[in-house]
Amino acid sequence: MIVYDTRFNANEWFVIVGLCVGVVLTVVFPKRFSRQVAAVFFMCGVYSGFFFDHSLSVEPVSFYDVNDVSKFQMMDFISYWMYGAVSYFFFYIYDRLQPKASYIPLYILVWSLACMGAEWIAVLCGVYHYSHGYKFIYCFPIYLLVQSAWMALYYTFKRKGFV
Repeated sequence: MIVYDTRFNANEWFVIVGLCVGVVLTVVFPKRFSRQVAAVFFMCGVYSGFFFDHSLSVEPVSFYDVNDVSKFQMMDFISYWMYGAVSYFFFYIYDRLQPKASYIPLYILVWSLACMGAEWIAVLCGVYHYSHGYKFIYCFPIYLLVQSAWMALYYTFKRKGFV
């Protein structure tokens, strides 16, 4: 087990503030979706974060660790909920703007870059610790892939009349 930090400091504050701001904004913004659809859109971020963190940060080759130590802790679990607001607002803003289909790649690109910016701040705060040759830039195609899947989900829900 690798210990990066033993104090309550920037990485915990980043997660707590990110989670609180995201949840408050999710609750305060005008409702655009039914509760069920909003919950699915929120859980897309939670699930995506959990899936990729546990795919890339587990043995035999752990490409990065989250927060203070290399083993799973409660703050790691809390950090997954922080991603929920990101996915919710990905869907919310897209639904609000209703851009032409030709702008979907640009929308995904902008969101992927924004997520890279947020991740860079998280790295500076000590939330992520990369290892075994893994680099920050490797996250970019993951964001592109995840948000493309989210867009496919949005249009599936739209075809079914849920949105």
